[in-house]
Amino acid sequence: MRTRLANRSARLLLAAAAATALAATTTACGPEDNGAAAPAASASTSTDASADASDGAESGTGGTDSGSEDSGSEAGAGGADKGGDKGTGEGGVGQSCGTNDLDLTLTPKSQAGGYYQVTAKAKSGITCYLDVNTPSVSFGSKPEGVASPVGQGGEDPIKLSGSAVAYTGISPKTTKEDGGVEFENVIVSVTDEDPNPAELALPEPAVVEKPIVTNWSTNPGETVPVIV
Repeated sequence: MRTRLANRSARLLLAAAAATALAATTTACGPEDNGAAAPAASASTSTDASADASDGAESGTGGTDSGSEDSGSEAGAGGADKGGDKGTGEGGVGQSCGTNDLDLTLTPKSQAGGYYQVTAKAKSGITCYLDVNTPSVSFGSKPEGVASPVGQGGEDPIKLSGSAVAYTGISPKTTKEDGGVEFENVIVSVTDEDPNPAELALPEPAVVEKPIVTNWSTNPGETVPVIV
């Protein structure tokens, strides 16, 4: 009888120990622990996704800025500058003639007691304008050798290019008395300030006294110098 009670007591103790162990295991792996771990993992995943999305947004912004600044703005500015330069060049009226832009020839004429006709033609490849109506003419460097304008002819401005020419007439002596100074050359320039005047040889020495000069004209008949 005692042996049965002892065996039964042993079985009850084993059952109690097993129940205690099962309860401990259930407590350690209960739903509270599982529930807490899952949101943590979810939060981590959500944070990583937000960071990835932020990186993507920054990358897209950079691409937009690069396209706007490098491609659009600079290309547009370059196009405007080129267009402005082109417009300025095409809108120009043309350069004024300097004496060194012209081929000048001198021809003696017998009309009006004798004078010199000077023909001006633009050099090859040059197009220019005679903006000043009257050339600067002198025999020698002294004031008495400077030719006075008589106001004949005159076109302002005259375009010289290709075969186009302009004329002026120079009379070396306008007095009837004997006297004057002989010269073998005459100095002609487009303006008084021209740094490159042309010195033209006369066919023979000329007596010079109170010389005169006409305006430029495309009509040689208007450049016969006379005192009215």
